[in-house]
Amino acid sequence: MPDLSSQPVVLRDRRPEDLPTFTRWLTDERAAWREWDAPYTPAAQTSETMQAYIRYLQVTPPDADERVIEVGGQVVGMVNRSEEEPAGGGWWDLGILIYDPAYWEGGVGTRALSLWVQDTLDWTDAHTLTVTTWSGNERMMRAARRLGFQECARVREARVVGGQRYDSVRLDLLRREWPQHGPTGA
Repeated sequence: MPDLSSQPVVLRDRRPEDLPTFTRWLTDERAAWREWDAPYTPAAQTSETMQAYIRYLQVTPPDADERVIEVGGQVVGMVNRSEEEPAGGGWWDLGILIYDPAYWEGGVGTRALSLWVQDTLDWTDAHTLTVTTWSGNERMMRAARRLGFQECARVREARVVGGQRYDSVRLDLLRREWPQHGPTGA
């Protein structure tokens, strides 16, 4: 595996040739990402949701609110965003998922999230950006904090993972706070 810090991180539209990669990673019930991305959701429900999502991807064009994460020509994950209600209020929630564990812990997630923050600020009316996770996902919280996100909400012991209780955690970033950090670059 090459040094991930030297590999460019690119966010791009989904292509038809990406579908086999998405299908392999999203439908694998033993995939390591499932231990970190909402592991409190029952596995059968996650599998059902992922199967429906693959069917959706097969019949819909790329969406401006979703991008593929590519590193060195390899599809390694995706980012997404959704506008919180009410529409036009300027609050957007961001998500990131790196499927392939070979690309964890090398700064790929932080760089992808940085690019996604910039894209969201460039193309939406976003005033407030949030990321939502659980207290066991320290990598996600660390990546967000590196970019200037601050914890804004914590629901204590709201999630059960492996029989243990964890907090639900939301971090936020205001548009005016972003320029001081700027994107970390691809």
